[in-house]
Amino acid sequence: MAQQLTAPASEPLVRMEHIDKTFNAGSVNEVVLFQDFNLQIARGSFVTVVGSNGSGKTTILNLLCGSLPVDSGSIYMNHRDITKMKEYERSRFVGRVFQDPAAGTCPSLTILENMALADKKGGHFLLQPGVERKRTAYYQEQLSQLHMGLEDKLGIQVGSLSGGQRQALALLIATMTPIELLILDEHTAALDPRSSETVMQITRHVVEEKKITALMVTHNLKFAADYGDRLIMMHRGQMVLDMVGAEKDNLEIRSLTDKFNEISIEDGN
Repeated sequence: MAQQLTAPASEPLVRMEHIDKTFNAGSVNEVVLFQDFNLQIARGSFVTVVGSNGSGKTTILNLLCGSLPVDSGSIYMNHRDITKMKEYERSRFVGRVFQDPAAGTCPSLTILENMALADKKGGHFLLQPGVERKRTAYYQEQLSQLHMGLEDKLGIQVGSLSGGQRQALALLIATMTPIELLILDEHTAALDPRSSETVMQITRHVVEEKKITALMVTHNLKFAADYGDRLIMMHRGQMVLDMVGAEKDNLEIRSLTDKFNEISIEDGN
């Protein structure tokens, strides 16, 4: 039976239609995760996704980014079929910030060099210098929005930054060139509570300022409830909660916690 969805109010940017996905097919470890899974993401929305381990939340991200193929079904973004498009091709219009603060930046390069590389994403480097000095003022202006003082540290290596600073920089780098979808893959999970809150506030600012459609997977139920305009809870490859707008705004964290605990206990987590 096809999964029933609450249709987003505005035009969908992303459509996942009749998706099937099985892991380790034909083996004793076979896991059928998605069967006729459907999801739409409205243009301009900020969707948060929670769920127990193995629920399918991270697989959604990997299918959208192209790091995993679908077994069957179709994925559309901005009215074009991207189902068979390679991951590097999708990276031109899909930005991703990973859980590991080291994943989204080059630690041996300076902040300036990292931003210059991001600035040229999809372009041609040829034998020209990697950094255009005339862009320095622009990079400083962008960094100043993070309120971390990084605009005055362009020459230091990114590997010397704190985890929170690196995630904030990774977020900025992922959105430096125009993108259609921002994927946030538990991007605060490796940070301390204070840094996590700071990065989430920066996330909200960047998403709103640049009017980006965003999809965030998180284990932090408070962040899922406090940020974004739509909340989805996954369980065994199905959406067991899908709250949009006022319904999400009125959600009590206790209700969300109770539902999450219920499905976690069911899975033995």
